[in-house]
Amino acid sequence: MKEITCKLLVIGAGPGGYVCAIRAGQLGVDTVIVEMAKPGGTCLNIGCIPSKAIIHAADDFAKTVAMAAGKNAMGIKADNPAIDLAKTMAWKDGITGRLTLGVAGLLKKAGVKIVVGRAKFRDGKTVAVETETGEQVIRAENIVIATGSAPVELPMLPFGGKVISSTGALSLTEVPQKLAVVGAGYIGLELGLAFAKLGTKVTIVEALDRILPLYDTQLTQPVAKRLAALGVEVLLGTKVKGMSSNGEALLAETGSGEERRIAADRILVTVGRKPVTEGWGREELELDMDGRFLRIDEQCRTSMRGIYAVGDVTGEPMLAHRAMAQGEMVAEIVSGKRRSWDKRAIPAVCFTDPEIVSVGMSPDEARAAGREIKIGQFPFSANGRAMTLSTEEGFVRVVARADNHLVLGIQGVGVGISELSAAFSLAIEMGARLEDLAGTIHAHPTQSEAFAEAALKALGHALHV
Repeated sequence: MKEITCKLLVIGAGPGGYVCAIRAGQLGVDTVIVEMAKPGGTCLNIGCIPSKAIIHAADDFAKTVAMAAGKNAMGIKADNPAIDLAKTMAWKDGITGRLTLGVAGLLKKAGVKIVVGRAKFRDGKTVAVETETGEQVIRAENIVIATGSAPVELPMLPFGGKVISSTGALSLTEVPQKLAVVGAGYIGLELGLAFAKLGTKVTIVEALDRILPLYDTQLTQPVAKRLAALGVEVLLGTKVKGMSSNGEALLAETGSGEERRIAADRILVTVGRKPVTEGWGREELELDMDGRFLRIDEQCRTSMRGIYAVGDVTGEPMLAHRAMAQGEMVAEIVSGKRRSWDKRAIPAVCFTDPEIVSVGMSPDEARAAGREIKIGQFPFSANGRAMTLSTEEGFVRVVARADNHLVLGIQGVGVGISELSAAFSLAIEMGARLEDLAGTIHAHPTQSEAFAEAALKALGHALHV
């Protein structure tokens, strides 16, 4: 094959990679992107998008089941609800298919050349790609590593058969009767809650003494309450040991030494994700590491000149929107623009029931940093729109400096609260003060009013609580 030369080569077409390539193409940078699977990466194909589709389907089904059981205060009735999971999965696949085609179209529109295959570095400027038609050599002035992450596998529970990762869970065509979930982080709880709503008996096993350890207890309490309401058994301080000899149960040990046998048709392992740092020729380079991640500076530069890295391979938080922001920035730097990276306003969203959003500093983090703070919190139980949507569980909380009222962090928990994440992030990004939030007219009746009311509460004069 004829050798390809370009100014920018992007390895990986996940959120960070494809956004980087599209923006570079828009800026007139000669760009090539290499991807061995479909455009969109984990997020679009086997992560963010498909999981939210299944969560939505599970929510709708659970509401229908409640109606059939006469547990609907609005008087809506339904008879004999059922779900065809294979059809649900086909619907989900249709969504991801449309989006992957859309990404490919956007890359072509931006003038980006797409090479399908597995890339491997030969040196800091040269990459060889294994394609269906042979080896393709690409030489580039600048290279972006956007290889993403993969599910962590437990030695005593290797993937295969009954043991599945989130990828396997999003491909099931029948609702399992009994599901054991290993790990009470956001992936385990999002999928565990979804299958519980579909009628599965779910048991969650977590080695730590709490669920969702990245969020404070006040934010996670409504989620714990919902888990209990759905009949999900949560075993905290419990370590998995493996599978029973007949393969019918998950073996675990509680903190007190008691052995538990958890019958399960499927065992979903969600103990985290690891960066993909092998398989693309890292051994041919001299890249500094930050633990298991590639070390980068505030402009996503690695320790080698002309080589950048974005997304999950560069560390926490492993979030698609973080990768996108990094990718866009790198494209602009390569084109000659001046940019830098500031991660203070990255929203973290947990799509549990109810959802959780956190941007900036929590109260504990602010205090640990030596800040004197004001906190304002407003419950959705006092919000008219939440009442009409039967979504009164949760609250919005604002954390601000006590002296000048600069907003340091915003958190919230509630049904659909992920849609407020942009407003929360914008407030942090723009350097808003409590008076700015309180003085912004929020439409009535909306759940967003809780945002302004939380600021008013911090200022000492909340109007509706």
